Amino acid sequence: MGIFSWVVVGVIAGWLAGLIVKGKGFGLLGNIIIGVIGAIVGGWLAGVLFNLENTITGINFTTILVAFLGAAAILFVTSLFRRKR
Repeated sequence: MGIFSWVVVGVIAGWLAGLIVKGKGFGLLGNIIIGVIGAIVGGWLAGVLFNLENTITGINFTTILVAFLGAAAILFVTSLFRRKR
């Protein structure tokens, strides 16, 4: 994926994950960061849990879904640590 694809997928996935897990987005830069990291984590999880390869392939539904699930997982785990303090 090119940089433009990562940014577009990051914005979409980060925004969706922010809405679902947190209740609001994180702003443009925050959504990009959460979404791109989510794509990496989601791609890794898809490979480990479901033995899927090449789930992050460009701007398409599968890539956005995997990135969203990865971003949501990151936000969920970080929310668990924040509540314990």
